[in-house]
Amino acid sequence: MKATCFAASPSSCFAATTSFSPLIFRQYLAPPRCPLVSVSIANQRSQVDGFNPKSSITTRPKATLRSDLETAGIPASVPVRVAHELLQAGHHYLDVRTPEEFSAGHASGAINIPYMYRVGSGMTKNPSFIQEVSKHFRKDDEIIIGCQLGKRSMMAAKDLLAAGFSAVTDIAGGYAAWTQNGLPTDL
Repeated sequence: MKATCFAASPSSCFAATTSFSPLIFRQYLAPPRCPLVSVSIANQRSQVDGFNPKSSITTRPKATLRSDLETAGIPASVPVRVAHELLQAGHHYLDVRTPEEFSAGHASGAINIPYMYRVGSGMTKNPSFIQEVSKHFRKDDEIIIGCQLGKRSMMAAKDLLAAGFSAVTDIAGGYAAWTQNGLPTDL
């Protein structure tokens, strides 16, 4: 089975599509159309309930797959172009970088609530992160979460899921990928 590509070039398409698990990959990408990438995920997908290898149609609804991931404590993760489309569709952008990183540039419309703060030469977790997020968002708000490269946002997304937030999506590649793709930013 071939994967749909949202990237501008064949090489970035390959990199973007090979880094996601089959569940997340199937959840966000459209039916096969991109001849540039021939990522065979049929063998991996055969392990997923409801997959029919002779058809690209599953017997389980996509929303259930997202729920299954979130129930397991694994946040969904999407490429930056998909995240941008979600932002345009009304999702909220939560930037979990430090205030210094945020003030140097951020995605248009992003709200900054640091997941970690710089302390000396290292970083420490923001002890009131969940409470600060709760002041800005309801638990059922659709939130996309980004950081600089993707590690802090994934940790923040896991913590938010554990705290009962139900529509949390991580941005793969973070703000670095956002700017590399020429998506809108504010300074």
